[in-house]
Amino acid sequence: MAGFMGWLSDLWNCFKPSDGTEELSFESLRTLEDMVGYRFQETGLLIKALKHRSYVFAKQGSGIESNERLEFLGDAVLDLLVAEFLFRSFEDKREGDLTQMKSLLVSRTVLARQGRRFGLDAFVLLSTEERDSGGGRQPSILSDAFESLIGAIYIDGGLEPCRGFVQRAVLDDFHELIKQDDYINFKSKLLEHSQSLGNGHPRYLVHSEEGPDHDKVFSVEVSITGERIGRGQGRSKKEAQQMAAKDALKFLEAL
Repeated sequence: MAGFMGWLSDLWNCFKPSDGTEELSFESLRTLEDMVGYRFQETGLLIKALKHRSYVFAKQGSGIESNERLEFLGDAVLDLLVAEFLFRSFEDKREGDLTQMKSLLVSRTVLARQGRRFGLDAFVLLSTEERDSGGGRQPSILSDAFESLIGAIYIDGGLEPCRGFVQRAVLDDFHELIKQDDYINFKSKLLEHSQSLGNGHPRYLVHSEEGPDHDKVFSVEVSITGERIGRGQGRSKKEAQQMAAKDALKFLEAL
């Protein structure tokens, strides 16, 4: 009975007049379900999956009412389903290769992109301040909501509906995704290559910084066993290191 009353309370919250924070109507929830491809038996789970902690605290609620617990569960379910997909799809790949592909698929960047694809930025519940500051577009908030949604589907319907959603939302464009430079961790690939040859860790050195503080361009060199094998530029040191690692991998492949 308590569970039913909690669900009824959440459903009523969807229909009550807005007090300045984002609210969800029954029609909005149905729209999201249609986009996701899953109809919830317990609508309250879907609502909870969309509750960012800023929204909960703005309502004088406690952290336990946010989507963080569902995010924790969804993260584990997603890891399992992606690992299973890669294990079955790439029988010739070693553990290191499978780990790298899984890291890409469950990365914040990819999950946030998929969250935007399903329009989660329009549905996630945020405080007025968080929404006004652009929180709905933040990769961390979108990726967390995406994992929370998976957790909610798991609790509501079990593993099979989750598998279907993850397949549609994450895995269907896997082969195209791994070809895009934006999602490839070149530093990780170079490290793995170097260690496989017993050469230890690549070393990255900032060669130069050009431009004003608000528009700097960094040049970075990378070396292995003292030999410079790559160079790259970027708007941040991290980006420049990635480009240097990419350049180094091209050099090594040509040997």
